Amino acid sequence: MRPPLTYGLTFAAAIVSTFLLVACGKPPGGPPPAPGTPEVGIVTVQPQRVAISTELPGRTVPFLIADVRPQVGGIVKSRKFREGSYVKAGEALYQIDPATYKASYDSNVAALAKAEASLRTTRLKAERYKELVAIKAVSQQDYDDAAASLQQGEADVAAARANAETSRINLAYARIDAPISGRIGKSTVTPGALVTASQSTALATIQQLDPIYVDLTQPSAAVLQLKQAMARGDLQKSGANAARVRLLLEDGSAYSIEGKLEFSDVTVDQNTGAITLRAVFPNPDADLLPGMYVRAVLQEGVKEQALMVPQQAVSRDGSGKPMAYVVDAQHKLQRRALETERAVGDQWLVKSGLAAGDKLVVDGQQRAAPGVEVKTVQWSPSSKPGTQTAKAAPPASAGAAN
Repeated sequence: MRPPLTYGLTFAAAIVSTFLLVACGKPPGGPPPAPGTPEVGIVTVQPQRVAISTELPGRTVPFLIADVRPQVGGIVKSRKFREGSYVKAGEALYQIDPATYKASYDSNVAALAKAEASLRTTRLKAERYKELVAIKAVSQQDYDDAAASLQQGEADVAAARANAETSRINLAYARIDAPISGRIGKSTVTPGALVTASQSTALATIQQLDPIYVDLTQPSAAVLQLKQAMARGDLQKSGANAARVRLLLEDGSAYSIEGKLEFSDVTVDQNTGAITLRAVFPNPDADLLPGMYVRAVLQEGVKEQALMVPQQAVSRDGSGKPMAYVVDAQHKLQRRALETERAVGDQWLVKSGLAAGDKLVVDGQQRAAPGVEVKTVQWSPSSKPGTQTAKAAPPASAGAAN
């Protein structure tokens, strides 16, 4: 048997040997394994038919609006409506004290009757003188005077009839009726108040809210770009649906009823450089109130061969320009500079930089660099980075190496 000192020396030598191996960078297990080929999620770019729409700010405007003002002066005897209620055209709203207008009307009616009675006597006299002058029983001068008196009597009757009609109209104006149908606002006067004809302050305001207008503003430059795109054939008119408009409310929710575009103004606002568009929307439940801020989604046209890519596939370079990675036939990454037109939902509409059939990298750009060989899997919106549920993409070419 070896002495204990021998076993101690052997154990110490083993420990020293281990430390020397570690210090020399040669661990017992050998060098670490080389990193594997990066895996990226891709989609194949394919042209598709896309409806191009634009989102514009706007304000709601009443379809009809009328300020109620008195056309005669007097004391308001009564108010016949409830504030905030719906009133119909022709419905009585206020009653002004009609006493003075009734008296004036009765006086003018009596004056008309007096003029008509006087005209009857003058007409009979002129008719008799006409017969007498024919047989030389009266002078021509007497007949001419009788004929002139007849014409004057007819004029007096016409004037009296006009005065009677004017007083009748004023008497009718003592009752103030609703000029249009719609919702009436608050009243600015109460019974007992004195009002005057055509005063500047309205007694109340009526607004028709069903349907309702939405006035939109669009930059004139955008209108020119749209016309040029259609002239080049990049966009096509989308038929009857082009005039339809969808509405987003102030809280971000969508209005349930579609509207239609009524007209586009022909004048550019010099202060804002914008053109006003007007759309009309049904508003049966009065959900849209005048003055509300809304956003309208207006369909402009249809792009037949649009290249749409997920927004997460597009990043920015150091200068802020959009770029993306594609996988070539050798399974290597290429960086492409892109030109995008607009965002459509969660995708970018690409104008240049990509072609149909390109295999676009959507997931895994963190380790992407030009020329790096990668392994591809098919990406779908439901897939997440690092999951194994994605299907492998077909090879870029039949003879390409994996």
